[in-house]
Amino acid sequence: MSLMISEIYDAFIAAGAPEEKARKAAEAMTVHENRFSRIESELAVLKWMVGFVMALLSAVALKLFLH
Repeated sequence: MSLMISEIYDAFIAAGAPEEKARKAAEAMTVHENRFSRIESELAVLKWMVGFVMALLSAVALKLFLH
């Protein structure tokens, strides 16, 4: 059995959706949430990499023009 987000499941049930459809929709939302979490963590790594490269290029440019 897949994981599901209980808040979304409860919201679908409160909106009048059938139980099986609400369960499937909540499980599908869990898959998308996991993908977004993974993308956000990869984006954080890329931000740090870009920051490091910009700092390194700035140091090289400063060294070039001041030397």
